[in-house]
Amino acid sequence: MNNKEDSQNPTFISLEEAIEMKTGTRITFVPGVQALYAEALKNICYVKMIHITRVLHPLMGTDKETGEDRQSNLYKLTKQKSLPTMLHDEERPRNVWIEQLALAEQIGSSESPSIIPESFELRAEMYGLCAIILAEDGLVWNMRILNDGPLGRKYGYSEAASSSAPAKIVDALKVINKKLESQKKLGSQYLIGNKLSAVDIYWATMSMCMVPAAEDIMPKTRQNQGMLSGFEAISKIPDFADVISPLMEAHQRYILKTYCETPAILGGDPI
Repeated sequence: MNNKEDSQNPTFISLEEAIEMKTGTRITFVPGVQALYAEALKNICYVKMIHITRVLHPLMGTDKETGEDRQSNLYKLTKQKSLPTMLHDEERPRNVWIEQLALAEQIGSSESPSIIPESFELRAEMYGLCAIILAEDGLVWNMRILNDGPLGRKYGYSEAASSSAPAKIVDALKVINKKLESQKKLGSQYLIGNKLSAVDIYWATMSMCMVPAAEDIMPKTRQNQGMLSGFEAISKIPDFADVISPLMEAHQRYILKTYCETPAILGGDPI
C-alpha cells in the first residue's frame, strides 16, 4: 500500500487558501519536518486512502519584523494553534487526535481497511493504548517536557513535571513492550487483535522519537536534521535504552514499510 505521491516536493498552500476551500481534506504541516502528530495523521490518511492538501502551518514565536505572534491568524481562523490542524469540506477544524481519527475513519475510502475495531473490547484496548502514547500526560507529552523551551512550556514544563517525566515515559514504554510480547506469543504482528488498527500506525510513527527510523523510512532534510539528532540522543538515555526492545524496532519497521508512506515525503530541503 505504500504508493508514492507524484512528487518528492509536494505543494503547500496557505492557511488562508485552505480556509477558503469548500471541499477536500486539508492538513497543516511544517515543510521538511516530521512533526510527530502531523506525520501520524498523514499516515492515518494514507492508510485510509484520503487525498490530502498540505497547508503551511505557521511557526511558533514572534515575527521579527512585525513583533506579532506568528500563529495569531491561525488562532483567529481556527480558535487554536495546534499542529496538525485538520480541515474537511466546510466542517469545523479538528486539532485533537481522537477527533481526527474518527473523521478519517468516516471519510476514508470504502476500499481502505477499517482501523477502528468493531469489537468494543478491542476498541477499549486500542483507545487505552493510544491515550498512553498520545494523550495528555502520555509518552509524547512527557517527552516534550523533558527540557525547558517554547514547546516544553506549551505542554506545561516545570521543574517538578520534568523531573517526573522520565519515569512516566519508562512506564509507557514497558506497557507497549509487554503488549508486543504478548501479541507475539499469539502469532500477531499487531498491538491488538490480528490485524492493523490505528494504534499500530500511531505507535509506529510516534516511536520514531525514541526508536530512530532508518533513512528509507525517514529521510533527512535541512529542517529536520536537528530533530532527528535529538531523537537519537533521547534513544540513548540509559533509562530509555534499557526498555526499548528489538520488538519495538521490528514493529515500527513492519507497520511503516508495509502500510505507510515510505520514505516519508516531507517537502523542505533534502540533504
